Amino acid sequence: MTGRTYPEEPVDSFPAPPETFTDGEGRTVTVEASGLADFEALVEMYEAFDPADRAQGIPPIQEAAIRDWLDALLSEDSVNVVAGHDGRLVGHAVLVPDDQDGYELAVFVLNEYQGAGIGTHLLEGLLGQGQREGVEKVWLTVERWNAPAITLYEKLGFERTDVESFELEMAVRLS
Repeated sequence: MTGRTYPEEPVDSFPAPPETFTDGEGRTVTVEASGLADFEALVEMYEAFDPADRAQGIPPIQEAAIRDWLDALLSEDSVNVVAGHDGRLVGHAVLVPDDQDGYELAVFVLNEYQGAGIGTHLLEGLLGQGQREGVEKVWLTVERWNAPAITLYEKLGFERTDVESFELEMAVRLS
């Protein structure tokens, strides 16, 4: 299997959670590292996730499938951060180790919280937590038509590494 391509130079450091900020809608949002304690809150968040906002088949729709999927995402080797507002989770970002030496990134923000800067803070916190935990290489795939996400990933230092039909692969080196 051919290895994934990563940039030669690492990006600057990111702030590690916790962080509390005011989003673009004036809401107070907290980003913090996540663990098993957030499992039920994450199930609830993903049950509220608009199926139209799913990309690449995730997150799953049915509760049992959500629970199975979260069991894999919340492994002790993964890095998870969540965003909360008014006592509920509204965003989740995760770095999942792959079968080589990198981590795949996935990020989810509830529809009614998108476009307010939460995804940016969530990703910065995730990458900062990843740096804190010694993660070196991160990659992701994004649908090529998703210009706002691609712009955000590039702002964070991700570089385009591969294009598959409707997906674009991007990668960053954290250290």
